[in-house]
Amino acid sequence: IDKLFRADIRPRRGTLTLGFNNVAAFHEFDARYPIASRYIDEDFNRLWSPATLDGPRKSAELQRARAIRPIVDAADYLLDIHSMQYATAPLMLAGLLDKSRVLARQVGIPELIMCDAGHAAGPRMRDYGGFGDRASPKTALLIEAGQHWEKRAAEVATDVMLRFLIALGTVTRDDVAALGGPDFAATPRQRVIEVTEAVTITGNRFEFVAPYVGLEVIAKAGTVLGHDGDREVRTPYDNCVLIMPSRRLIRGQTAVRLGRYVD
Repeated sequence: IDKLFRADIRPRRGTLTLGFNNVAAFHEFDARYPIASRYIDEDFNRLWSPATLDGPRKSAELQRARAIRPIVDAADYLLDIHSMQYATAPLMLAGLLDKSRVLARQVGIPELIMCDAGHAAGPRMRDYGGFGDRASPKTALLIEAGQHWEKRAAEVATDVMLRFLIALGTVTRDDVAALGGPDFAATPRQRVIEVTEAVTITGNRFEFVAPYVGLEVIAKAGTVLGHDGDREVRTPYDNCVLIMPSRRLIRGQTAVRLGRYVD
């Protein structure tokens, strides 16, 4: 985002808005506890329902979501840029709607497109309003670009952002050539993972049976992945793909998502 601000890019079509979120959490960063600064008091990306945004509840993250809501409401296309807890392959989170999957294909990277319904804890910005409505032309994508402090994650995020803007006709390749990309010769054959289940933590203690980092393929159905209190969490089918197992194993939050390759 900083790179685009400094380049003084101007859109050829429409209006281009660039913004930083989770600013307060960023200022709370402590290298001794690097994953503790994901948010201040609740997850900013579980608040995007009108009932929550219009409700009486107050928090630091809700205050920021309400502040940027008019900008999100005005957007026809949204790219939500994230990083991850583990150094695994980047993921494009395209949701369940065909329009988002089509746009993910037009962007062309990363290799893996994940299609999921979200989290029990609340909807993401990517699924808010028209973005999550099959009848609306509004379309959103969420990129998990790599591990939080990995330099490559910033490079992936930049490449995805430029391809996104080119795909929409907001800029041309020549407009962003000075930014060092994107490299269209390096476009991979994309694969789709359909998420069938998000494992929501119901007990006071959740433990995985192995140090999973994500994208492991578990060969056999019924394999124990972890324990949610006294309940065993098992793979529901053969060749089950583990998506983004969490380090923040808190009741009500997603421990891991389960999916399979569908292409």
